[in-house]
Amino acid sequence: MSVIRHDWTSQEILDIYNKPLMELLYQAATVHREYHDPNTVQVSTLLSIKTGGCPEDCGYCPQAARYHTDIEGNDLMSVQQVKAQALRAKASGSSRVCMGAAWRNVKDGPEFDNVLEMVRTINKLEMEVCCTLGMITENQAQRLAEAGLYAYNHNLDTSEEYYKEVISTRGYEDRLQTIDNVRKTNVTVCSGGIIGMGEKTEDRAGMLVALAKLNPQPESVPINALVAVDGTPMEDEKPVEIWDMIRMVATTRIVMPQTQVRLSAGRTEMSREGQAMCFFAGANSIFAGDKLLTTPNPDVNEDMEMFKKLGLNPQKPFVKKAQPDTVEAADSKFEAKGEKPKWSRPEHVIEKNELAKQKGKEALLNK
Repeated sequence: MSVIRHDWTSQEILDIYNKPLMELLYQAATVHREYHDPNTVQVSTLLSIKTGGCPEDCGYCPQAARYHTDIEGNDLMSVQQVKAQALRAKASGSSRVCMGAAWRNVKDGPEFDNVLEMVRTINKLEMEVCCTLGMITENQAQRLAEAGLYAYNHNLDTSEEYYKEVISTRGYEDRLQTIDNVRKTNVTVCSGGIIGMGEKTEDRAGMLVALAKLNPQPESVPINALVAVDGTPMEDEKPVEIWDMIRMVATTRIVMPQTQVRLSAGRTEMSREGQAMCFFAGANSIFAGDKLLTTPNPDVNEDMEMFKKLGLNPQKPFVKKAQPDTVEAADSKFEAKGEKPKWSRPEHVIEKNELAKQKGKEALLNK
């Protein structure tokens, strides 16, 4: 079997990424078959449990309050609403529900208590539960683990160098610290990034270096193609070519053999043939459903039809790791501490983010 390495260099990864495509595909497919069933794909449903109003300035995100993107915001959903959505997802073939909230970081209180109850509820449905809630402390990670959380998503987004061109309201180190806090529990880590944000190929390699250095490496790595949304600083970025997605998936598979590589945002722009090549190159997870938080996604019926044509089967839940136990709130060993961690705020100026912010203000004034 391929050796799991944590000492990849950027140049080594670039050499893999830039191989002749047929050689790259062959190597990636070979590694994929060493560790995974090539005909099985894990299917997740992404649910936005709290939409819009985020205080961050992520240049790709339509949920940032400072940009004007016509995203319809909503307060935190109820536990019963989330349960209904989870049951619908399970009936359509999903084995995991990932709940996303447009928060900078988790704050102890009634809303987080409700999220914990959502985790308990979905875990009892015998589905894997993932959350992406922003930065979390070790105690908050422990509380999520107790509730039955299977995975926590916190993307690195890009390389540490290019990150400064995307986000100014939180530091790269904060993301790594959140992942480290999750690693102190039995919760698995989901962390990946986005390509097509104006970065260089070297930045894509740099992101994979950072992910591969984590020990253990993330159990799941989403590879997203930027969906350029009007009103965001990246609204004019050109769509990612399918060849870039294939190369990124294949390289990720080779560098992180045991990881489930998720074909995430941007699939609406990909043909079935393009997606098939991504699956061949090592992608073995997708998001299903007509929306990923706020951006379009292929209809689940279309995906199941594609699976049928390709001979792919949805992965059952808890194949990679046993189902976690759920501890009820009354029996919890971890209590809210009302923590106020000092997550960083670099606040350097990103010109295109500031221009989009000003444009948003003007749009609101002209309403």
